[in-house]
Amino acid sequence: MLPEMAQIGFGGLRHLRLKPVVNRFSYPLFFVRLPMHELTGVAVPGFSIDRFNLLSFHHRDHGEGGDALRWVRDLLQAQGLVADGAIWLTTFPRVLGYVFKPVSFWHCHRADGQLVAVLAEVNNTFGERHVYLLRAGEPAGAFEAQKVFHVSPFFGRQGRYRFGFHVEAGRFCARIDYDDGDGLALATRWWGKLEPLTARSGRRAFWRYPLMTLAVIVRIHLQAVRLLRKRLRLFPKPVPSPIEVTE
Repeated sequence: MLPEMAQIGFGGLRHLRLKPVVNRFSYPLFFVRLPMHELTGVAVPGFSIDRFNLLSFHHRDHGEGGDALRWVRDLLQAQGLVADGAIWLTTFPRVLGYVFKPVSFWHCHRADGQLVAVLAEVNNTFGERHVYLLRAGEPAGAFEAQKVFHVSPFFGRQGRYRFGFHVEAGRFCARIDYDDGDGLALATRWWGKLEPLTARSGRRAFWRYPLMTLAVIVRIHLQAVRLLRKRLRLFPKPVPSPIEVTE
């Protein structure tokens, strides 16, 4: 059986803040969807695993810095879940060796193809990481998690996230809505059209967005300046803690 092909997505990201002031922005981007269960079978010129290239994936950018797939399977097993089938990672690749990944999604399946869980692996700009474990259940494709991780100094840690995913027919879409306990406060959409990751599509992504991963962190700080000018309240960052997994 031939290994499953890695994918690249071309699309965009949109943020809409609804309180206490309205602030919105959107920008185009690209991302990869990697079959982590068959990552050794991914051989694409211009894309490398744990080596420098135009585009690359590095295990140390995820989990505890070791084998990312083993980390995910061990994490799920510790939570009483078995994901012995396909595990797909949707994330930003490194571009010329650099990346900042605000969030990555791990779609974890059983051997029979049934979705077991989605892991939302979140990084903040302070070098900290948190994992929200989203167990598959009813209604299909709908997930919730209590917010516990400090991401933005302009939001507290109370409230809940609602997640939704659509991955089929060559398209990916992730919905993240944040309710601060008093209604919807932030709506985020990440979408893209998927195609096989090849030397050609990888080069197209690089030349279309050669500074994309650097632009991610720059845009985060530019939006922070905009919010400071609007005199939004600042929430203090709590004491750092090791990687946690919450639901």
